[in-house]
Amino acid sequence: MTPREIAVLALVAGGAFFAFVAAVGLLRLPDVYTRTHGASKSDTLGAGLALAAVAITFGFDLSSVKAALLVLFMFITNPTAAHAIARAAEDQGIEPWTTDEGDSE
Repeated sequence: MTPREIAVLALVAGGAFFAFVAAVGLLRLPDVYTRTHGASKSDTLGAGLALAAVAITFGFDLSSVKAALLVLFMFITNPTAAHAIARAAEDQGIEPWTTDEGDSE
């Protein structure tokens, strides 16, 4: 394997890992605020790593420029969308999840 192939493999594995973490976060976290936080951070990083692998695979080409622009777009829009969702939940009066005082283990 060439160093380029190893880098692509590492980036794809990292992207898949963080995409899996985002999916688990959506399923396991208790409320909209924590789900939004967990999904936006992990999903942004996972997609960014996968698109970086795409850019390395194509080399110096127009497709690599497009992949880099997609990474930039995702780094701007994903946190913005997560903030908008959390703000909409707050405007609707959705309370953050907290543990009950008598429920400590």
